[in-house]
Amino acid sequence: MKNTQARRDFLIKVSSISAALAAGGMLSACGSNDTVMVNFDYGVASGDPLSDKVILWTHAKYQGLTDPVNLTWQVASDIEFSKIISSGVAQASIDSDYTCKVDATGLLPNQSYFYRFQAGRHTSPIGKTKTLPVGSVSEVKLAVMSCSNYPAGFFNVYAEVARSDADVAVHLGDYIYEYASTGYASEKAASLGRTSVPANEILSLSDYRLRHAQYKSDADSKQLHASKPLIAVWDDHEFTNDAYKDGAENHTPETEGSYTARKAVAMQAYHEWMPIRTGSDKAKIYRSFNFGSLLSLHMLDTRTIGREKQIEITDLINPAKQAAAVAAMSSPTRQLLGTEQVQWLQTQMATSTATWQVLGQQVLMARMEFPVSILQALNSSDTSPQALAAGQKAITDYLTAKTKKSLSIPLTDAETALLNQPKLGYNLDAWDGYPAAREILLSTAAQLKKRLVVLAGDTHNAWHSNLTLLSGQKVGEEFATSSVSSPGLEAYLALPTAQVKSIFEGVVNDLKWMDSARRGYLKLTVTPAQVQGEWFFIDTISSRTYKVDTPAASEKRIYSA
Repeated sequence: MKNTQARRDFLIKVSSISAALAAGGMLSACGSNDTVMVNFDYGVASGDPLSDKVILWTHAKYQGLTDPVNLTWQVASDIEFSKIISSGVAQASIDSDYTCKVDATGLLPNQSYFYRFQAGRHTSPIGKTKTLPVGSVSEVKLAVMSCSNYPAGFFNVYAEVARSDADVAVHLGDYIYEYASTGYASEKAASLGRTSVPANEILSLSDYRLRHAQYKSDADSKQLHASKPLIAVWDDHEFTNDAYKDGAENHTPETEGSYTARKAVAMQAYHEWMPIRTGSDKAKIYRSFNFGSLLSLHMLDTRTIGREKQIEITDLINPAKQAAAVAAMSSPTRQLLGTEQVQWLQTQMATSTATWQVLGQQVLMARMEFPVSILQALNSSDTSPQALAAGQKAITDYLTAKTKKSLSIPLTDAETALLNQPKLGYNLDAWDGYPAAREILLSTAAQLKKRLVVLAGDTHNAWHSNLTLLSGQKVGEEFATSSVSSPGLEAYLALPTAQVKSIFEGVVNDLKWMDSARRGYLKLTVTPAQVQGEWFFIDTISSRTYKVDTPAASEKRIYSA
């Protein structure tokens, strides 16, 4: 009878913790003797796990007061917190927008832990985290995400990642979006109850803090953060659209002030609200994570620290501007990462003894090149029936010539010219706009004889491609995740999904597979012999009731080096 009661007590406690996690950390416990409630409205989070420590995060505030909140944090090996492994004290104050981050040390490798924060009798939700392994490692699973746009729809993908068997969650950027409440992808926001706060485009420190808080208020976001350690980097929308080191497409100094000032407050808010290990220089977020002998994950910043201004595709195909644009883009010194980050990465890769080198970064590295004839015909500003017909003809003519050549069928002079014409990347915000920088990085991996895998986000669609040098030599493979909620190509191209897929896979030589229409995440399973990417897609972000599409055979892509 005693053992039966003990088992029941244990199950009740397990159920209690599971309920808190499933609620996304929405509970805020209150001790009966306390006179002022301490709210943990945004749950808890963990991030930047290493083999012996992990960052723990929460937001704690007295209800109706601005006083600092003194906190005790605990890490335990059991859900009852009877075996405390690490603990300490910290404070949440107005200076950090009432967020609190601590580096919990003294942990063991490859272990799952539970953690919580306490303020007197007030207790945060309980989170679960995991440290990285050391030594010989047979398997690691990563859940890779990107582009989570609050007004676009529900974060159902976050809920699926929380339920997955991934060891670590990886977010490749665009964790928040900066637009006004009537801006990008907000058409359904009001009906879904997801109108952006504040209503204006975010510019000030208080604006960025409010936007981060809104995203962290999402129940699925809280569930994700309470369930998995997160390794994250920013992309552009944590600042503003199409950012580079000195400016951005969506920033007008004349009306919005200094971009340097805007970037600084955006970085401050990011470091406050994200479970990321913050150093003395908030601009430097490139860092490495070692999963024993199996893989080294190098997280990069392709956006703010070294990137030169983007070149417009229209300038490359405009005879009046072409020469200057080509000269700028083909410059051997043109930077995307910046020289300091490149040298750091080269050292990290050279000294790593792991089987796989994995780059966690934002934009597509693979060559997504289209013939100039197609780019000229596909004028995004002209969607008339005649323009669409011209674009379709350019694509058909090129694919016909390509197919004939593959079948050794004689080509006409016009078809030969089509196949020999120059190619350009259609998205010059990606690595296609920085060809010399890409060649240097891929050449480094080739010279070091490293087994290279690149992760990417940004496009809101899923891709699997070869990574090749200009010589055609294959260096590695790229696995790119779809978005959590931001719309993809299906929102921009007036073509059936199957046709879009056929065009891209037919025209782009290094592209092996793509999905142009669904939201989801990438699960990467790494073993010593291979890397397998599986894309999990959901059927809707417009309802909290949804279905998950089990990956088809074509959506399980394997790289065996």
